[in-house]
Amino acid sequence: MLQSSQRPTIRKLPFKKDRFQDEARFLRSWLERPLVVGAVTPSGKILARTMASYVDPRIPGPIVELGPGTGPVTDALIRRGVEQERLILVEFNPEFCQLLRRRFPKATIVQGDAYDLNETLSGVLKEPAAATVSSLPLFTKPMDQRLTLLETAQALMHPSAPFIQFTYAVVPPIPARSQSHKARASNRIWRNLPPARVWVYNKVSHP
Repeated sequence: MLQSSQRPTIRKLPFKKDRFQDEARFLRSWLERPLVVGAVTPSGKILARTMASYVDPRIPGPIVELGPGTGPVTDALIRRGVEQERLILVEFNPEFCQLLRRRFPKATIVQGDAYDLNETLSGVLKEPAAATVSSLPLFTKPMDQRLTLLETAQALMHPSAPFIQFTYAVVPPIPARSQSHKARASNRIWRNLPPARVWVYNKVSHP
Protein backbone atom coordinates (compact mmCIF):
# COMPACT_ATOMS: atom_id res chain seq x y z
CA MET A 1 0.00 0.00 0.00
CA LEU A 2 2.85 2.36 0.83
CA GLN A 3 4.45 1.90 -2.57
CA SER A 4 1.20 2.40 -4.49
CA SER A 5 0.50 5.69 -2.71
CA GLN A 6 3.90 7.17 -3.49
CA ARG A 7 4.06 9.67 -6.30
CA PRO A 8 6.66 9.19 -9.04
CA THR A 9 9.61 11.53 -8.85
CA ILE A 10 9.60 14.14 -11.60
CA ARG A 11 13.12 14.91 -12.77
CA LYS A 12 13.41 18.53 -13.80
CA LEU A 13 17.16 18.82 -13.50
CA PRO A 14 18.12 18.01 -17.12
CA PHE A 15 15.94 20.82 -18.51
CA LYS A 16 17.32 23.30 -16.01
CA LYS A 17 20.82 22.08 -16.75
CA ASP A 18 20.31 22.49 -20.51
CA ARG A 19 18.91 25.98 -20.00
CA PHE A 20 21.86 26.93 -17.81
CA GLN A 21 24.32 25.55 -20.36
CA ASP A 22 22.57 27.40 -23.19
CA GLU A 23 22.75 30.67 -21.26
CA ALA A 24 26.43 30.05 -20.57
CA ARG A 25 27.06 29.41 -24.28
CA PHE A 26 25.25 32.60 -25.25
CA LEU A 27 27.11 34.69 -22.70
CA ARG A 28 30.47 33.31 -23.80
CA SER A 29 29.65 33.88 -27.47
CA TRP A 30 28.37 37.38 -26.74
CA LEU A 31 31.53 38.28 -24.85
CA GLU A 32 33.63 37.01 -27.75
CA ARG A 33 31.56 38.55 -30.58
CA PRO A 34 28.84 40.92 -29.28
CA LEU A 35 28.01 42.32 -32.73
CA VAL A 36 27.46 38.84 -34.16
CA VAL A 37 25.51 37.20 -31.33
CA GLY A 38 23.64 40.33 -30.20
CA ALA A 39 21.99 38.69 -27.16
CA VAL A 40 23.29 37.63 -23.78
CA THR A 41 20.69 34.86 -23.30
CA PRO A 42 18.55 32.70 -25.61
CA SER A 43 15.00 33.77 -26.45
CA GLY A 44 12.51 32.98 -23.71
CA LYS A 45 9.70 30.48 -24.22
CA ILE A 46 6.95 33.08 -24.55
CA LEU A 47 8.92 35.08 -27.11
CA ALA A 48 9.75 31.91 -29.04
CA ARG A 49 6.10 30.82 -29.05
CA THR A 50 5.01 34.26 -30.21
CA MET A 51 7.43 34.15 -33.13
CA ALA A 52 6.31 30.65 -34.08
CA SER A 53 2.64 31.65 -33.89
CA TYR A 54 3.05 33.74 -37.06
CA VAL A 55 4.06 30.64 -39.06
CA ASP A 56 1.21 28.63 -40.58
CA PRO A 57 2.40 24.99 -40.68
CA ARG A 58 -0.31 24.14 -43.23
CA ILE A 59 1.37 26.25 -45.93
CA PRO A 60 3.84 24.04 -47.82
CA GLY A 61 7.49 24.84 -48.31
CA PRO A 62 10.65 25.12 -46.23
CA ILE A 63 10.86 27.34 -43.15
CA VAL A 64 14.10 29.32 -42.99
CA GLU A 65 15.35 30.33 -39.54
CA LEU A 66 18.13 32.89 -39.27
CA GLY A 67 20.32 32.93 -36.17
CA PRO A 68 18.65 30.04 -34.31
CA GLY A 69 21.39 29.99 -31.64
CA THR A 70 20.69 27.09 -29.28
CA GLY A 71 17.24 26.44 -30.80
CA PRO A 72 14.46 27.87 -28.58
CA VAL A 73 12.54 29.25 -31.58
CA THR A 74 13.28 26.08 -33.55
CA ASP A 75 11.70 24.05 -30.75
CA ALA A 76 8.68 26.38 -30.73
CA LEU A 77 8.25 25.94 -34.48
CA ILE A 78 8.24 22.16 -34.09
CA ARG A 79 5.71 22.39 -31.26
CA ARG A 80 3.67 24.61 -33.57
CA GLY A 81 3.41 21.68 -36.00
CA VAL A 82 6.30 22.31 -38.42
CA GLU A 83 8.12 19.08 -39.29
CA GLN A 84 11.85 19.12 -38.61
CA GLU A 85 12.54 18.11 -42.20
CA ARG A 86 11.12 21.44 -43.40
CA LEU A 87 13.48 23.53 -41.27
CA ILE A 88 16.57 25.20 -42.74
CA LEU A 89 18.60 26.71 -39.90
CA VAL A 90 21.23 29.30 -40.86
CA GLU A 91 23.71 29.81 -38.02
CA PHE A 92 27.11 31.54 -38.09
CA ASN A 93 28.48 30.14 -34.82
CA PRO A 94 30.07 26.69 -35.36
CA GLU A 95 29.49 25.62 -31.74
CA PHE A 96 25.79 26.41 -32.04
CA CYS A 97 25.68 24.49 -35.33
CA GLN A 98 27.02 21.37 -33.63
CA LEU A 99 24.45 21.73 -30.87
CA LEU A 100 21.62 22.23 -33.38
CA ARG A 101 22.63 19.08 -35.27
CA ARG A 102 22.33 17.08 -32.06
CA ARG A 103 19.02 18.60 -31.02
CA PHE A 104 17.35 18.69 -34.43
CA PRO A 105 18.91 15.84 -36.45
CA LYS A 106 16.24 15.95 -39.18
CA ALA A 107 16.60 19.67 -39.86
CA THR A 108 19.04 21.15 -42.40
CA ILE A 109 21.77 23.07 -40.57
CA VAL A 110 23.73 25.58 -42.65
CA GLN A 111 26.78 27.26 -41.16
CA GLY A 112 27.02 30.57 -42.96
CA ASP A 113 26.30 34.27 -43.22
CA ALA A 114 22.59 35.09 -42.95
CA TYR A 115 23.26 38.53 -44.44
CA ASP A 116 24.37 36.84 -47.68
CA LEU A 117 21.37 34.55 -48.09
CA ASN A 118 21.67 33.97 -51.83
CA GLU A 119 25.16 32.56 -51.41
CA THR A 120 24.48 30.79 -48.11
CA LEU A 121 21.34 29.01 -49.34
CA SER A 122 22.63 28.30 -52.83
CA GLY A 123 21.92 24.64 -53.57
CA VAL A 124 20.08 24.26 -50.23
CA LEU A 125 16.77 26.01 -50.81
CA LYS A 126 15.11 24.06 -53.62
CA GLU A 127 11.69 25.77 -53.59
CA PRO A 128 10.19 29.02 -52.31
CA ALA A 129 10.14 29.23 -48.51
CA ALA A 130 6.87 29.45 -46.57
CA ALA A 131 8.34 31.80 -43.93
CA THR A 132 11.58 33.30 -42.65
CA VAL A 133 12.03 33.55 -38.90
CA SER A 134 14.90 35.76 -37.75
CA SER A 135 16.59 36.26 -34.40
CA LEU A 136 19.44 38.26 -35.92
CA PRO A 137 20.63 41.38 -34.06
CA LEU A 138 19.58 43.72 -36.87
CA PHE A 139 20.38 46.90 -34.96
CA THR A 140 24.08 46.04 -35.19
CA LYS A 141 23.84 46.52 -38.97
CA PRO A 142 23.23 49.69 -41.02
CA MET A 143 19.71 50.21 -42.33
CA ASP A 144 20.60 49.50 -45.96
CA GLN A 145 21.92 46.07 -44.96
CA ARG A 146 18.74 45.31 -43.00
CA LEU A 147 16.60 46.29 -45.99
CA THR A 148 18.73 44.15 -48.30
CA LEU A 149 18.26 41.18 -45.96
CA LEU A 150 14.48 41.63 -45.98
CA GLU A 151 14.33 42.03 -49.76
CA THR A 152 16.56 38.99 -50.32
CA ALA A 153 14.51 36.85 -47.94
CA GLN A 154 11.27 37.94 -49.60
CA ALA A 155 12.67 37.03 -53.03
CA LEU A 156 13.33 33.51 -51.72
CA MET A 157 9.80 33.06 -50.31
CA HIS A 158 6.24 32.80 -51.55
CA PRO A 159 4.97 36.34 -52.31
CA SER A 160 2.67 36.36 -49.27
CA ALA A 161 5.10 34.63 -46.88
CA PRO A 162 6.05 36.45 -43.65
CA PHE A 163 9.46 37.65 -42.52
CA ILE A 164 9.34 37.39 -38.73
CA GLN A 165 11.82 39.34 -36.61
CA PHE A 166 12.02 40.06 -32.90
CA THR A 167 13.65 43.04 -31.25
CA TYR A 168 14.27 44.39 -27.77
CA ALA A 169 14.03 47.96 -29.08
CA VAL A 170 10.91 50.12 -28.89
CA VAL A 171 11.16 50.99 -32.59
CA PRO A 172 10.94 48.51 -35.50
CA PRO A 173 14.28 47.15 -36.74
CA ILE A 174 13.11 47.81 -40.30
CA PRO A 175 10.65 50.65 -41.06
CA ALA A 176 7.11 49.37 -40.65
CA ARG A 177 5.86 50.71 -43.98
CA SER A 178 7.35 51.38 -47.36
CA GLN A 179 6.37 51.00 -50.99
CA SER A 180 7.71 47.44 -50.98
CA HIS A 181 6.56 46.04 -47.63
CA LYS A 182 4.17 46.46 -44.72
CA ALA A 183 4.49 45.29 -41.14
CA ARG A 184 2.52 44.53 -38.02
CA ALA A 185 3.77 44.08 -34.47
CA SER A 186 2.91 41.89 -31.50
CA ASN A 187 2.21 43.34 -28.10
CA ARG A 188 5.31 43.94 -26.06
CA ILE A 189 6.30 40.70 -24.33
CA TRP A 190 7.06 41.94 -20.83
CA ARG A 191 7.69 38.46 -19.41
CA ASN A 192 10.70 38.06 -21.67
CA LEU A 193 14.02 39.29 -20.28
CA PRO A 194 14.63 41.82 -21.61
CA PRO A 195 11.10 42.67 -22.85
CA ALA A 196 10.74 42.16 -26.60
CA ARG A 197 8.37 42.62 -29.51
CA VAL A 198 7.86 40.61 -32.69
CA TRP A 199 7.56 42.35 -36.05
CA VAL A 200 6.09 40.59 -39.09
CA TYR A 201 6.89 41.95 -42.55
CA ASN A 202 5.00 41.10 -45.72
CA LYS A 203 5.75 42.04 -49.28
CA VAL A 204 3.38 44.52 -50.89
CA SER A 205 1.92 43.19 -54.11
CA HIS A 206 1.64 45.81 -56.84
CA PRO A 207 -1.05 45.54 -59.55
